[in-house]
Amino acid sequence: MTPDHDSSAPAAQPTVPLELVRAHLVAAAAAGLDLDALATRAGCAGVFARPDEHRIPIDAFARLIRLTWDTLGSETAGFTEQPQRTGLFAMMCHATITCPNLRRALLRAARFYALVQDEIAIELVEHGDEAQLRFAHRNRRGLDDRAFIESLMVIWVRWSSWLIQRELLPDRIEFAFAPGSYREEYARMFPCDHYFGARENCVVFPARYLDHPVTRGSAELAEFLNSAPESLMRRYIETPTLSSTVRRMLRRRDDIAGAGVEEIAALLGISAQTLRRRLREEGNGFQEIKDSVRKESAIDQLLNSARTANEIAESIGFSEPSAFHRAFRKWTGTTPGAYRDAAQRR
Repeated sequence: MTPDHDSSAPAAQPTVPLELVRAHLVAAAAAGLDLDALATRAGCAGVFARPDEHRIPIDAFARLIRLTWDTLGSETAGFTEQPQRTGLFAMMCHATITCPNLRRALLRAARFYALVQDEIAIELVEHGDEAQLRFAHRNRRGLDDRAFIESLMVIWVRWSSWLIQRELLPDRIEFAFAPGSYREEYARMFPCDHYFGARENCVVFPARYLDHPVTRGSAELAEFLNSAPESLMRRYIETPTLSSTVRRMLRRRDDIAGAGVEEIAALLGISAQTLRRRLREEGNGFQEIKDSVRKESAIDQLLNSARTANEIAESIGFSEPSAFHRAFRKWTGTTPGAYRDAAQRR
């Protein structure tokens, strides 16, 4: 696997690169849909014929996706051989809104999709303090399905965050393919490390999120569904949360362990008390974010350097190798050596 550490800031305007739009419409084009006609109906006529047009408004993109769903009669926009009828996602949401916590909601949602189709497999796996949401697509049509898998990941992360009213911050994203031509968008979709050429597609995040209660109700769900898919698409290009900003600042540091809340707060132009309070409001703590970044760095070095476990431990602020080994087993459910060996066998 190779890491991608693109940390570019989210776009100031709510737009999407045309390359990503085209990638989302690969299956629609293969099914014979007239993309120019769809663009006209979506309010962005001629966009595919303008070589100097690099980005389109997110609202137009959302309308294109909605029109594609309606035209093909499938919420997968043609990427599955068997159409998944419009309304399936809504029914899944209704089936999970009464779950007590995110863990039960994700398990029930994965089971729901397994019962109604067999082309998309979604699985929740827990290892120590780490949770993995895995996505597999049978791709019977043999299309370039990278954008489709990425959209599944975006939707499930954003939907999970909405359920618990907390931003679910992934530790890393692993893709079983090479990056698309819209590489700069990955940092906007997922503010974490990205690995390509992995064994499987998965979103890796702290397992503590799974215990957060589902706090939304039926009335809120109705409003949420009325604004989908626009609401889910908008979130990944809007102004980042403070939690993701702090995570990005810590990832850029050589001395992660030495970064204190007072220093980060000063760089942000706020007090340490205000920083702690605003992070709590987002459902995160400074030390939790810091520990998550240390874990990311440890995994990155294990997979992409020849450093020994002891050298890695020292680089992320562990004075005793034994303490690093205990922490790593708690994070991932295995030892640093076993983790590296497993990755090399992939």
